[in-house]
Amino acid sequence: MLFKGCGLSCIFSDGGIHKGIDIVCGDYGIINAPFSGNLGGPVGRAVGDSVQYDGVKLYNKVHCVKIFNVRPYAYFGSVVQGKAMGYLLPQQENFSGITSHLDLQMCDGSDPSPFI
Repeated sequence: MLFKGCGLSCIFSDGGIHKGIDIVCGDYGIINAPFSGNLGGPVGRAVGDSVQYDGVKLYNKVHCVKIFNVRPYAYFGSVVQGKAMGYLLPQQENFSGITSHLDLQMCDGSDPSPFI
């Protein structure tokens, strides 16, 4: 995996701020849990006028993250750091020419880059 993206410094054309980190991965690549914890169900985000549910929440007593562009093997239950928790969804079907990546966001909106 390559780490790419802009942390909190990327501003979208609509003026919104990207509050996450993009991690470049191959289509259908295996996503491993970044830390041990519990899966807290599906999470969504606004895409145009609709909500796209393509992520999962992972949390423990110390960290809480939302991981987008991923199809988890389960939406609830426990996971162990480094173990496979899902696979990357291909984005070219919806966004022609985009580089496939997962989007990692802290649940509190803080910058996740110190943890990468």
